[in-house]
Amino acid sequence: MEKRIIGRGALVGALGGLVAFLFARLLSEPVIGRAIDYESGRDEAQQALDKAAGLPLATDGPELFSRSVQSTVGIGFGMIVFGIAMGALFAVAYCLCVGRVGRVTPRNLALLVAGGMFLVLYGVPFLKYPANPPSIGHPESIGERTGLYLLMVAISAVALVAAIWLGRKVQARLGNWNAVLVSALAFVIVVAVAIVLLPSLGHLSVNHAYGDNATETPQPLKDPGGHIVFPGFPADDLYLFRLYSFAAQLLLWTVIGVGFAALAPRLFGRDTEAASSDATTIAPAG
Repeated sequence: MEKRIIGRGALVGALGGLVAFLFARLLSEPVIGRAIDYESGRDEAQQALDKAAGLPLATDGPELFSRSVQSTVGIGFGMIVFGIAMGALFAVAYCLCVGRVGRVTPRNLALLVAGGMFLVLYGVPFLKYPANPPSIGHPESIGERTGLYLLMVAISAVALVAAIWLGRKVQARLGNWNAVLVSALAFVIVVAVAIVLLPSLGHLSVNHAYGDNATETPQPLKDPGGHIVFPGFPADDLYLFRLYSFAAQLLLWTVIGVGFAALAPRLFGRDTEAASSDATTIAPAG
């Protein structure tokens, strides 16, 4: 049974990755293209300033894959593989929840697990460390940025598990509705404290690429006389990239949740009608 569940999870994950890729190809790709053009233009302007100042010029290594390959086959393959991995991870979490969450139907459990994983893996971390296009964030800080993002994921996961435990603990005394409100409030408080206490990505760039300003977004590039020789990164493109990145992830997890919810009743030996009306604790069939 577990292998069938994981197989179905990987299948809907691949479909979710494909849908997310098509969305990103249509909407995100033009923004990424403009961000790469901005990065190239800024590098050229910086090299011109360095040359005028007599500084050694940095050289880029050879490009392994062309831009056209990266924006089509590369990103498509990557997002489908990522979708398969997330679908399989979803299926493992689903298996762990079966029989341990009370009176929830297989279909509703699929939606709840998918929603919880989106919240933990992307939704909550996005509030503190949103996705950035190329040219945002200095390469030397990538390790620190990755570590902070994973720390936010871990905090979100622990907070969600603790909130679920708290809700079940007070359910008998407060009732279902109040228990949900209390656990949700506890989750929000923990996440809010983490967001306030964890450092922002902007502070990682202070001593790297963008001068003394505590910002991760490239500011206007100036010559020694203080004249702007290249503009700062366009705010509209930053906003659009983050919006489309969030939407692509939401699409991925929606497809995983809804797709698996459609398959779940058959996995447990129930037809669609029975699954939608049955409110007993689910357990694997035979």
